[in-house]
Amino acid sequence: MTYTRLLVLTAMVACAALARLIPHPPNFTPVGAMAIFGGACLADRRLALLVPLTALFLSDLFLGLHVLIPVVYGSFGLNVLLGRWLRTRRTVLSTATVVLLGSVQFFVVTNFACWLLYYPPNVEGFTACYVAAIPFFQNTLLGDAIFATALFGTLAVAERGFPFLRESAPTAVTA
Repeated sequence: MTYTRLLVLTAMVACAALARLIPHPPNFTPVGAMAIFGGACLADRRLALLVPLTALFLSDLFLGLHVLIPVVYGSFGLNVLLGRWLRTRRTVLSTATVVLLGSVQFFVVTNFACWLLYYPPNVEGFTACYVAAIPFFQNTLLGDAIFATALFGTLAVAERGFPFLRESAPTAVTA
C-alpha cells in the first residue's frame, strides 16, 4: 500500500469518526461503516483494525466511556473481519450485504450484553431488551448504510480521479 493511499484512507476514517461528535440520533453513527471500510480497504491486517479502532477510541474519549465498551469494541472487530472478507469481493451488492450483516451482528451482540447486565435473566427480560432496542436498530442500519456509502463512494471517486490512489493488485506467488 502506498503511503499516500494510507494517508487518504486514514483521513477518511478520521473524518467519519469526527461525525460522531456532532449531534445525531441515537445509534446513527459511522462506527460500523468505519470498521467495514477499514477491513476492506486497508491492505495490512493490523492497520485494518488499528486505524478505525484508534479513531473510535479517540472519539470515545470525547463522548465518554461506559461499561459496554469491551462488547462494542469486540463487535467492531467482527465488522473489521466482515470487511476483510469483502476485500476481494467488493461489489455494490456484496458491500450492501456485509453492511447489513455488520448492523445485525452489532444489534445482536451488544443487546445480548445489555440483557445480561441490565435485564432479568429470563425470557421476558431477553424479549424486553431486544424489543426496546428496535428503534436504535433502525438508526444503526441507516447510519451504517449512509456512512458506508459515503466512505466507499468517496474512495471510488478519489481512485477514479487520482489513479495513484488505487491499490495495486497483489502479485502472484511463484514457486
